[in-house]
Amino acid sequence: MGQEQMKQEQMEQEQMEQEQMKQEQMKRERMKQEQIARLENIISRDYSNMAGMVVLKDGKSVYENYYNGCTKGNRIQIFSVTKSIISILLGIALDKGYLDSIEQKVLEFYPEYTVKRGEKTIWSITIRDMLTMTAPYKYMFNPYKKYFTSMDWVKFSLDQLGGRGHIGTFRYAPIIGPDILSGILVKVTGQSVLDFARENLFAPLGITVERSIIFHSKEEQMAFYKAADISGWAASPTGIHAAGWGLTLSPVDMAKIGQLFLSKGIWNGQRIVSEKWVAESTSEQSRWKQRNLPYGYLWWVSEEDKGYAAMGDGGNIIYVSPKKNMVVAIASLFQPRAKDRIGFIKSYVEPIFEKQL
Repeated sequence: MGQEQMKQEQMEQEQMEQEQMKQEQMKRERMKQEQIARLENIISRDYSNMAGMVVLKDGKSVYENYYNGCTKGNRIQIFSVTKSIISILLGIALDKGYLDSIEQKVLEFYPEYTVKRGEKTIWSITIRDMLTMTAPYKYMFNPYKKYFTSMDWVKFSLDQLGGRGHIGTFRYAPIIGPDILSGILVKVTGQSVLDFARENLFAPLGITVERSIIFHSKEEQMAFYKAADISGWAASPTGIHAAGWGLTLSPVDMAKIGQLFLSKGIWNGQRIVSEKWVAESTSEQSRWKQRNLPYGYLWWVSEEDKGYAAMGDGGNIIYVSPKKNMVVAIASLFQPRAKDRIGFIKSYVEPIFEKQL
């Protein structure tokens, strides 16, 4: 066989292999599109309050879509996902020396607060206890109406802190309590929570939060819950931003937060928050024993796959899987008792996007 003929046959073999690879690629792409179509049917049928979802794999966007008339420009109230943002801000404050330690007692920051006679437990509660939801409260049922109609959400929360419960026992505080952490941020930084967040977290990540929002009526507050076009952060009449709820973000914004943590606190080569804080925040620090759920520093932790999530009422979530190098961010319109998003992500989203084409 001549040399020219061998070259020709080699070229033909390479062309065949390339064509085969192209056909396989197209087949995989068709299969993925079919899977995505099924996914979107499931969303429409079972998760109908979703506003938008963004999936990042290996730091790249592999899926972005919006529902219920929402677009990339909409901003959704993310409820308790706000807690995880507050956790990041406390980590940044610690990194920058505004805080000495999360072992500091909460009352160190509130020398003006008058503790009621006979109160003992409140003196020993630390920032760590607040971050891990192991601080006790006096209320049996959340006194939401009194909280929302009070003029000072931080003082109202301090009034509820302590009592006869034991420090170290997990007790999830949805709204009443976390504002104490916002108050501490304001005291140590000399800035509003929003200004500190803009400077140290939002601006570096390209996230815009336009304004503080103070409600003047219950109707205004309920309208805020249902809105998808307000860029802001809810604050009390004293101007302290809510720590347990009240921030509006887009799914893209949420995905950026997840990617920041997946990248161990670095964004575009810039250190935003220490790797140590990211690791501690997303490792088990306490546990809700009744539901056997591990908890970090205002982040929910997955024991099964070492992932973690910021979760908010209505189906808002920033889900991070270091094992699969994936972030899933879902913003959802307000709906009580929305279906579980972790199960949805694990069953329907991860299998489609865990492998790159």
